[in-house]
Amino acid sequence: MNNKKVWLITGAGRGMGVDIAIAAITAGHKVIATGRNPEKVIKALGAHDNLLVVKLDITNVKDAEAAVDAAIARFGAIDVLVNNAANFNAGYFEELTMEEIENQVATSLFGPMKVTKAVLPVMRKQRSGHILTISSTAGLVGYTFCSAYSASKFGIEGWMESLQTEVQQFGIKTTIVNPGFFRTELLTEESTKYAENTIEDYDEGRKQQLQFWKGANGQQTGDPAKLAEALLTIINEENPPLRFLAGADAVGTADQVAATLQEQTNAYRELSSAMAYVKA
Repeated sequence: MNNKKVWLITGAGRGMGVDIAIAAITAGHKVIATGRNPEKVIKALGAHDNLLVVKLDITNVKDAEAAVDAAIARFGAIDVLVNNAANFNAGYFEELTMEEIENQVATSLFGPMKVTKAVLPVMRKQRSGHILTISSTAGLVGYTFCSAYSASKFGIEGWMESLQTEVQQFGIKTTIVNPGFFRTELLTEESTKYAENTIEDYDEGRKQQLQFWKGANGQQTGDPAKLAEALLTIINEENPPLRFLAGADAVGTADQVAATLQEQTNAYRELSSAMAYVKA
């Protein structure tokens, strides 16, 4: 049985998107690699018979629809969508401007939604497909300096869990991917923007946070090439996971989140359960 698929990957010009695209092409799949700058995508991936490079700003609905049209015209199907493109607006919530917060959500939540809305009619017509959306451990737990980023990733979690219940009837599968710290380009100056506004009370904490986040760039323990190979395994599973935790640190985070939720549930179980309306 031919298990070669057509992949559409966002943010394929750098970082994890490059590794995913290369892994898919190497495995014999057909790939539509997208990015805001097609020249950068071509430079990163080279030329391949099974590769189509398309310009796609994920915040632009028309770009998303045009990318889908180009994919169908070239390959006739879209079997796998990888919502990978994202950004990182870091800073204390009070210091972040609403413009910075809205930019984070527009890119990391509404962007994947726009691309997925463009792809879904194709997958629904096919009665098959697999949507993989890259979330984060910041979609499982809130981190200091990550309020806007976590808001977008928690949004990804709720959206994807709900979407799964709606599209499974059409043979469409979904997977939320929660990577831990992977050595990608997310923390580079091109992807990470720090709040420009400052409030004196946060000065000492901000200094420590900036030192941590800037120092972490290029030192992350996760290998994105191994995550790309894991995604190849997942898309060939008959019953792929609804959630995939990528990295030992992500597994540890999920364990702690589960334990904390259980602890919080038990702490006020009696009070929480005594909320039923009682007729007079």
